[in-house]
Amino acid sequence: MTFTGSLLHIHICPAGGEPMQPLELATLDAGTGIRGDRYALRTGTYSERHHLDRQVTLIEIETLEALRRDRGLVLEAAEHRRNLTTRGVPLGHLVGRYFRVGSCVLYGGRLNIPCRYLEELVAKPVFRPLLNRSGLNARIVVGGTVAVGDAIVPIDRAELDPSLVADNERTPVEPAPDVS
Repeated sequence: MTFTGSLLHIHICPAGGEPMQPLELATLDAGTGIRGDRYALRTGTYSERHHLDRQVTLIEIETLEALRRDRGLVLEAAEHRRNLTTRGVPLGHLVGRYFRVGSCVLYGGRLNIPCRYLEELVAKPVFRPLLNRSGLNARIVVGGTVAVGDAIVPIDRAELDPSLVADNERTPVEPAPDVS
């Protein structure tokens, strides 16, 4: 799989339910999360159900554009509650794969499932329209910095230190919750 996408927006939030804060540059700490974000700080709404796959979340700008075009729903980058907004990145293809953003290496966990809580926060009917396209939950395998405009590219696991890969893959990808 080859593609080169880009990082359009970075957002963090220090505690659950607070407004997302835009950043131009962020530090990602391996095994923890984005420095200053609610899930790295364990102050997020779902922190009590912490899993490695939720250290950073991504969503495609193409999803937001489709919501606007097809449903008349405007969901801005600061509203969707994901950390990284991408362009040109097929996030569904990154489940169980490694990819680079800035100086960091991430590992795609499970696809994100929208929640009713998001609908409450933004006061918009986004739950159903976001089913199956609500982004990707990911692990930070190699920390570093990411900046708006950084390229996002898949990398072959053979390019990584085998012990790093073995340590990462010791924890299985988080199973998706039941949304029925």
